[in-house]
Amino acid sequence: HEIKNPLGGIRGAAQLLEKALSSPDEKEFTQLIIEQSDRLRNLVDRLLGPNSLPRLEWCNLHRPLEKIRSLMKADTSQAIAISRDYDPSIPDIKVDPDMLQQAVLNIVRNAVQALRDSKTPNPHIRLVTRIERQLTIHGQRHSLAAQIKVIDNGPGIPADIRDTLFYPLVTSKETGSGLGLSIAQTLINHHDGKIEVDSRPGHTEFIISLPIDRKES
Repeated sequence: HEIKNPLGGIRGAAQLLEKALSSPDEKEFTQLIIEQSDRLRNLVDRLLGPNSLPRLEWCNLHRPLEKIRSLMKADTSQAIAISRDYDPSIPDIKVDPDMLQQAVLNIVRNAVQALRDSKTPNPHIRLVTRIERQLTIHGQRHSLAAQIKVIDNGPGIPADIRDTLFYPLVTSKETGSGLGLSIAQTLINHHDGKIEVDSRPGHTEFIISLPIDRKES
């Protein structure tokens, strides 16, 4: 209730605001608020309820990534460029779009905060997708996998927390909860995927790998 009640208030306020707007461009932002409020409410219900497994559906991998780009562009408090480098040959993949969106969003928000806190000149985040062949994930070999990479040009992850980065409550930020990456890893594990990280000063790269199942004809 501590999460869902405020979300209900945000959704209601967005609906009232939308009625007062006449511009379709402005209504696009209120629709974004309503859509994301509903998504988070559903996600909370599923994570805290008895049926926390993903609701898998065939999905274009880039659809949730584009929603993240829209969210970050709408956040005018973060003047950070987010570019994309997508591989259009990636086939539809069976995922839970809400869970995948939340996992990547948590990583992107971490990157945004690291860039902002470090006052990195010309801060930049890249969303990259690629196909990887013959990839081992959790000890199982997959002939085909999709990879989502979140790359930033920030200061890098402090060496003292790299080994425990995905543990709950581990954070280098003064105001951070340390739950974002732990939740991201849990959500990706639900998809039999994995998250890896490569970090050095000027380059931090989170790599999400997801098995690609063949879509039945």
